Amino acid sequence: MVRRGAYISLTVSTLLMVVKFFAFYLTGSQAILSDALESIVNVTAATLALFIVYVSTKPADRDHPYGHGKAEYFSSVFEGALISFAAIMIFIESINAIIHGRSLTRLDTGLVLITAAGFANALLGLYLVKLGRKYHSVALISSGKHVLSDFYTSAAVIVGLILVRFTGLNWLDPAAALIVGVVLAWTGFHLVRDAIHALMDAEDDTLITSLGEHFTAARSTGIIRIHHARVIRSGSYHHIDAHVVVPEYWDVLTAHEETNRFEAKVIERYGHEGEIHFHIDPCRRVYCHACDVADCKIRREAFAQVIPFSFSELTSPTEPEELQHQ
Repeated sequence: MVRRGAYISLTVSTLLMVVKFFAFYLTGSQAILSDALESIVNVTAATLALFIVYVSTKPADRDHPYGHGKAEYFSSVFEGALISFAAIMIFIESINAIIHGRSLTRLDTGLVLITAAGFANALLGLYLVKLGRKYHSVALISSGKHVLSDFYTSAAVIVGLILVRFTGLNWLDPAAALIVGVVLAWTGFHLVRDAIHALMDAEDDTLITSLGEHFTAARSTGIIRIHHARVIRSGSYHHIDAHVVVPEYWDVLTAHEETNRFEAKVIERYGHEGEIHFHIDPCRRVYCHACDVADCKIRREAFAQVIPFSFSELTSPTEPEELQHQ
């Protein structure tokens, strides 16, 4: 389904690019040209996404034990760079048009074509984002967001052309193109920034918070605390490692079985392909207030309440002060 989405994106983007350049040929509108230039980026990005989807869905192998999912982030960086380049070209052409002025023709036909192309972009973008989120494809989500930004820029173009049509002020056409350029520059910046963060394994606050919710839902007796949690994203595959505190009297087999059952429950709810590696820490009798094991024979104090799997708790690398001095 992911590859099918990439094929659909490439086919539709190519058809819409042809429509937009035809509309520019009829009207001579700078705003329509800016929209058409972005369509070149769409087609190039869709072609790259098709290749990246093929690479990223290949299974893990000896040379790539975590799979090939990070290839999708390179697609996002390249796409963001292309969008930013298109924005620069639009700025240059629009300023030139404002300074020297240009005549416009057949605006009514151009408006019809651009409006139709804009709605087609909206439908395609929503489809790609939905499909990408369903199958956890960064490349499709990035491509979908890019196509949606194309819809927004088309809307700005349409508004600009309508104003030109009813006011006769031709400078509004390149002014609309400048707005398109600003939107594209902003979109390109965010695509590149987010992809670089993922490639550098930057901490994702939203992802960790969501993971905490799944930990809470899967919680079982004896899972006292989880801390120092980290997530490495490789496309749709996530590698999670964390420290888990369990009763110190559990033998190796019990600790292994209990944490494995807990891991399976979390992965089932998590919604991503992946694995969890737990470093098992003994409670050392300093977590009695947070341990819900009813028949614990080494308890020093009564159970009060469990430690919540909050963002601050999951990302904390520290241990209780008593353990730091042991």
